[in-house]
Amino acid sequence: MQDTIGDKLLPVLLVALGETPAAAIDNLDRAERLGLIVSVDEWMTLRKLRNQMVHEYVEDLVVLASALQTGHDFVPVLTSAAHKLIAEIERRGWA
Repeated sequence: MQDTIGDKLLPVLLVALGETPAAAIDNLDRAERLGLIVSVDEWMTLRKLRNQMVHEYVEDLVVLASALQTGHDFVPVLTSAAHKLIAEIERRGWA
């Protein structure tokens, strides 16, 4: 969900808003200023966690369980961002 919102939907929304998408960190900074996400730092933590879980083979079950729990703890952050993007799209009559 982090990848879909941050790396796919956000750049498309920025284009629709007349912005020029840039590097992920710059897009996230713009999203924070627009109130679409709460914190760039929090989102970067999510990206790091996502990359760890997707790109690294975690053999230690304690590490895997911790990563999964941390991911679960961030579900409200992800759903809040998704709802804010949807609300912005609807507010502008694009949906």
